[in-house]
Amino acid sequence: MGFLPFDRHEQSLYTLGLTEGLQGVLLVTGNGRNHLKNWPEDERPRERLLKNGAESLTDAHLLAIILRTGAGGKTAIDVGRELLETFGGLAGIAQAGVSELCSVPGIGKAKAAEIKATIELGRRHLKPSMAGASFCASKDVADYYQPRLRDARKEEFRCVLLDTKNRMIREAMVSTGSLTASLVHPRETFKTAVRESAAAVIFVHNHPSGDTRPSQEDILLTRRLVQAGELLGIQVLDHIIVGDGGHFSFRDNGLMQRAVS
Repeated sequence: MGFLPFDRHEQSLYTLGLTEGLQGVLLVTGNGRNHLKNWPEDERPRERLLKNGAESLTDAHLLAIILRTGAGGKTAIDVGRELLETFGGLAGIAQAGVSELCSVPGIGKAKAAEIKATIELGRRHLKPSMAGASFCASKDVADYYQPRLRDARKEEFRCVLLDTKNRMIREAMVSTGSLTASLVHPRETFKTAVRESAAAVIFVHNHPSGDTRPSQEDILLTRRLVQAGELLGIQVLDHIIVGDGGHFSFRDNGLMQRAVS
């Protein structure tokens, strides 16, 4: 089931081409610290990227380019590997807070900020503005919000405002945290929609667990919001839950009709 014929495909932030690890001999300077600048030029991550492209580097080598220097006798590549091991890969690094990143030796606040900024740039590249574009099916909404919410540690509830042609006006963040009646109140949820004269809305929230099945609280909340929308003359087109690699649409699963019964 859908809204209008529309297709959009987003590439995953984490589908990077990886190669085998860089091999080389660490050269130790007089002060006992390992420096990539002392490596043969064709083995340094930055030079390899310039010569062969970013896709030829491993995650640790890409991180080394961001970090630039190591610490405590370790190269930037060593620190990059330790980050990956500590947090279980790029997804874990993306989820980690600044203080958690700083717990890794060699990572201070400045480097942690650089890592977070780089990850955010990657997210923004994968989520171009949809203002003025049409959401025509639940998959379009899920494809757009998947990279935005996949790494969120808490539930985020958002309201997508649409005009009469289902074109996105803007989105509004309603709440962050567990979805309860006290956090997601119809009055606050529809406040921006009324101010922007939205004709319809789509609600989107994430399940940090990755399981997109709606809870009983999700179902009850949707029923209340649909009823409130009817009173205000604002149609609730769908409520979509996104998780790691999937989504659940109340409309596609016939729960929008049941929500008003």
